[in-house]
Amino acid sequence: MQYKAPLRDMQFVLHELLDSTSHYKSIPEYEEVERDIIDSYIEAAASFAENEIAPLNRSGDEEGCTFDNGKVITPKGFKEAYKQYCELGFAALAADEEFGGQNMPFSLSTVVNEIMGSANWSFSMYPGLSHGAIQTIEHHGTEEQKTIYLEKMVTGEWSGTMCLTEAHAGSDLGIIRTKAEPNDDGSYSITGQKIFISAGEHDMTDNIIHIVLARLPGAPAGTKGISLFIVPKVNVNADGSLAEPNQVTCGSIEHKMGIKASATCVMNFDGAKGFLIGPENRGLNCMFTFMNVARIGTAVQGLTASEIAFQGSLEYAKDRLAMRSMSGVKAPDKVADPIIVHPAVRNMLLTEKAFAEGGRALAYYLSFFADVVVKGTGEAQEYADQMLSLLTPIAKAFLTETGYEAANHGVQVYGGHGFIREWGMEQNVRDTRIACLYEGTTEIQSLDLLGRKVLGSQGKMLANFTKVIHDFCKEHEADEAMGEFIRPLAELNTEWAELTARIGKQATQNPDAVGAAAVDYMYFSGYVTLAYLWARMVAVSKQALANGTTETGFYDAKIKTAQFYFSKLLPRTRTYVARIDTGAEPYMSMDVDQFAF
Repeated sequence: MQYKAPLRDMQFVLHELLDSTSHYKSIPEYEEVERDIIDSYIEAAASFAENEIAPLNRSGDEEGCTFDNGKVITPKGFKEAYKQYCELGFAALAADEEFGGQNMPFSLSTVVNEIMGSANWSFSMYPGLSHGAIQTIEHHGTEEQKTIYLEKMVTGEWSGTMCLTEAHAGSDLGIIRTKAEPNDDGSYSITGQKIFISAGEHDMTDNIIHIVLARLPGAPAGTKGISLFIVPKVNVNADGSLAEPNQVTCGSIEHKMGIKASATCVMNFDGAKGFLIGPENRGLNCMFTFMNVARIGTAVQGLTASEIAFQGSLEYAKDRLAMRSMSGVKAPDKVADPIIVHPAVRNMLLTEKAFAEGGRALAYYLSFFADVVVKGTGEAQEYADQMLSLLTPIAKAFLTETGYEAANHGVQVYGGHGFIREWGMEQNVRDTRIACLYEGTTEIQSLDLLGRKVLGSQGKMLANFTKVIHDFCKEHEADEAMGEFIRPLAELNTEWAELTARIGKQATQNPDAVGAAAVDYMYFSGYVTLAYLWARMVAVSKQALANGTTETGFYDAKIKTAQFYFSKLLPRTRTYVARIDTGAEPYMSMDVDQFAF
């Protein structure tokens, strides 16, 4: 299949659903960002993605990265495409002008990230990791560190990584062993090994700036004793020029299920020179700047998986002939009807469409809050931060899981052809499977949502969002044309708080109740969140139709997709509530020895 950026839907979400014009004018640094500026960037990104990196998607998957004695060679065309990506200014999009950036909103970079990721997720990983590293240095680095590193990272001349995971410590960062010994010159010697480091080594840039978690001598145990360090692949002189290579080497690259054109590295730090960023023993707090950006990016990967599955499935379902429609022949001039006439196929297509377009609304909605967190002030910034804290684990976990479901539907629509590489559907499944794992697995994100964000805030963060939904429902409760959406949404919104209270009560009797309920709670939360956004999209669409739009097909399709979502997908919430109400006992009653057979 050939990816085509869904520009009209992107513009719908940005400008009509989320009112980008008012949003940007509410933030002083973005008040001159007009709709035509946003659209011009998106159109340029679409042209580059469709013509330059989408054609490299399959070839990059087949060729993969090559490892040779510590060096990584990316697939043919990647290095040249990365250079063009930087020359077009995409690498510098959301960075501060002070360091060579364009000071555009994070929300715009999210849209560009979707376009690049849909065209070629492996390619998008290389610049994608740099964005979080840049933001970490911007927020927590010294002025000297910013001067030395940021300009070349912002322009894409240098790239960046995040080095967290160790072989014995996956998401449990409290037990990492990498050490940082102080040197006489104020630097530190970093020693240890990190695994699963995306873009840890490659041939696209002259230097790679690693952001590394490590422990200082005598640091407290657990997460309270972790510090953060800048460790360049090549040491940098005071004037910004490159010096001698640092003691940082790539030991190997992983042989993976998917995203094969993205180098996933084992990185060895053998007394490498590093520099403390942020306060001692507060590295994890500083790293959250990086992690929130990365988790929103991973949520976007789930969205891209749904979009690619939908585009490929729709194209195939219109052309593939098989059997006749049960309600009568639809293509009498052909030997059989196209499979898009069959309800079972339409179920898969509409599921993909609902998750893609609903996921786009959620990812962009999240990015608007991120804009305020990055550049806002006062109460607005605090509120946005709380909303972002609640919605990020929902978006990361829910969109990646639904993206994986949509990707599997993509294979299914093609039938046997979906299992064959040339159509691209099986690659989509392989590429998106990692999204449910990295930047915190679905299970960890779910526990973060329920345990830390909802119960940990005594329900305050959840109440912020349920009030938004409540206010929307009150606004439209008298509109009978909206009734099929407002009534179930209002009921589920009330139930969300009640369900949370029941879990809290279970937890007073059994501490495992929170862990047992977390994943089901995340799914419930995700379906309700998307229901709210789909209801908003219906309201916007109905208003456009009432105003006499000429795009009746577009807006009518929005309403019908929402009807499908509410009637066929939203009822899944009943299963999650039933599972939560059974408590932890069905999981925990069996002794460990009884798992054997």
